[in-house]
Amino acid sequence: MEEYLAAVLSDTHGLVRPELTVALAGVQLIIHAGDIDRPEVVETLETIAPVVAVRGNVDREELAVRYPRATVAEAGGALIYVLHDLHDLDLDPAAAGFQAVVSGHSHKPSMFRKDGVLYLNPGSAGPRRFMLPVTFALLRIRDKTLIPEIVRLTD
Repeated sequence: MEEYLAAVLSDTHGLVRPELTVALAGVQLIIHAGDIDRPEVVETLETIAPVVAVRGNVDREELAVRYPRATVAEAGGALIYVLHDLHDLDLDPAAAGFQAVVSGHSHKPSMFRKDGVLYLNPGSAGPRRFMLPVTFALLRIRDKTLIPEIVRLTD
């Protein structure tokens, strides 16, 4: 089966770095886990690939109306539950049939598996905060097998 490639972003806070747009070349879907901050962020990302996004705690007014608190993305036959803050997860992803849960908010990249479900936080692709790296994630999907990779954008 053919490989499906999705990009996972969060916490862009109004910034789409030029190196991010280059790194996203060839992805088939972009998942944004909130704290978009400016509509232009999604407009720019949509020139690269279709975007599935949720709102984060800084997304107000137009963005709060346009994007839900949580949504479901389908990527390469896998079902992915998307929300901004993992602490707001109010369902059992394994029982609901999800292969992954994508969240952001912490700005700290992480990935782990629990009950057969991948939990992926891509970190922050926006302005550097604290001493955390600027990152996003690539998600390769083959036969519903999810292979995540955290990608560091800058030093």
